[in-house]
Amino acid sequence: MRAMVMLDPLANALNTIYANEVRGNKEAIIMPASKLIANVLRVMQREGYIGEFEYIDDGRWGKIRVQLLGRINKCGAIKPRQSLSYRELLRLPEWVRRFLPSKDVGVLILSTPQGLMTHKEAIEKRVGGIVLAYVY
Repeated sequence: MRAMVMLDPLANALNTIYANEVRGNKEAIIMPASKLIANVLRVMQREGYIGEFEYIDDGRWGKIRVQLLGRINKCGAIKPRQSLSYRELLRLPEWVRRFLPSKDVGVLILSTPQGLMTHKEAIEKRVGGIVLAYVY
């Protein structure tokens, strides 16, 4: 019997959230838990896409229980992860066309030197970063 290898936990977490959202479930269980996944969930919560979430220590990798509000139409990880400078963020329509349905719908989640934030916050703070995920 072969062992399964998880290559991208963030992509698996976002896929789990999306699958539970499509099924109409009120919550999703994400495993394994990590700081990156928790920070991405914090950004999604701040933007109003998900409700509360809590870390569950199971003695191994940990789990995260996420309350779903039914506001996510699509979410996913961006692979390969590409870095964007502040100047490239200003030419955002190229990125919006690639991952978001229209200009003012949804957010790209970036990892910047100042922490994880949306592309709108990164433009306001004049920083670039690595594009991790999208949600709308």
